[in-house]
Amino acid sequence: MADSDLNLVYRGLLLPKVSHSEESLNYLQNFQVKDDDVFAVTYLFSGTTWMQEILPPLLNGGDLTSVETIPNWDRVPWLEEIRAPVVLDKLPSPRAIVSHMPYNLMPSSLFKSKAKVIYVARNPKDVLVSSFHFHQMANFLEDPGTFEEFVDKFMSGKIVLGKWTDHVKSWRNPELTDRILYITYEEMLQDLREVLSRILKFLGRELSAEALDHVVNHGTFKNMKTTMSNYSLVPENIMDSKKSPFLRKGIAGDWKNHFSPELDAKFTAVIQEEMNGSNIRFPWDEE
Repeated sequence: MADSDLNLVYRGLLLPKVSHSEESLNYLQNFQVKDDDVFAVTYLFSGTTWMQEILPPLLNGGDLTSVETIPNWDRVPWLEEIRAPVVLDKLPSPRAIVSHMPYNLMPSSLFKSKAKVIYVARNPKDVLVSSFHFHQMANFLEDPGTFEEFVDKFMSGKIVLGKWTDHVKSWRNPELTDRILYITYEEMLQDLREVLSRILKFLGRELSAEALDHVVNHGTFKNMKTTMSNYSLVPENIMDSKKSPFLRKGIAGDWKNHFSPELDAKFTAVIQEEMNGSNIRFPWDEE
C-alpha cells in the first residue's frame, strides 16, 4: 500500500489517516484550552499510555475508577485525533489531554492560557526500537523494512511525526516558563513514586501517602498490561498483537539487543549533531 494511502500531511508533518482527519486537525487548531487543562506531550513511544494511566487519579484525588473502566483514548484523548471532538468537550474539568504535536502546531489558545504541560522524553534508541516493532503489528502503518532501513528513515525524519530531535527541541520553549515540567520515561521506570510526587507538586495538588501508593502500584508496567490501556479492544485487522503486543517490554535499554556497534555509533553521531547547541541534556547522554 502506498504511503499516501496510509498517511496525510499536516503542515509538513506525516500523520496516520486511521486516527487523523481534516476535521480532527481543524478541531485541534481551533481548540479552546481551559486554564486548568493539563497536557502530557510526547513523541511516539515515550510514555503516552503511561501518562493516560496516571494523570486521571492524580487529578481526582487518587480515584482509579476511570482508568479501570474507560479506554485510555476516551479518558485522556489525543487532542489532534479523531476521537477528540467526540469526547473532549464532555470531559469534566480538570481535563487531562495528550498530544504528539510539536510546539508550533499546538492551538494558539494554549499559549494564552494558564494550562500546564508535562513533556515526557525517552532515549531515542528505545523509541526507535518500539516504533519498529509497532510498525510490524500496526496494519495502518507502512512496512518498516529491515531494522537498518528503519534506522535510516528515523534519522532522516521520513516517518510519522518527523524527527525526534525536532520534536524534543520544539518543546524546550522559554515562553512556557514555569508552565512546563520535563520528565523522562527512564526516571518513571527508576522511581515512579518520586516522579508522581514531582508531578503533583507541579500541578499544585496533594494525595495522601496511601492514595499515592495505590496510583504507583496501578501504574506499574505489569499492571498496565492487564488494564484498559493495553489496546486489547482494538480489532486485529488494525493492530495485530499476535505479531507484537502494544505494551511490549516497558524497559530501558532494549535498544542494545537491536543495534550493532556500527549502527549505534552512526545513530549517536547524527543525534548529537542535531542536538548540538540546544543545551538539552538527558540521562542517557552519559551512557
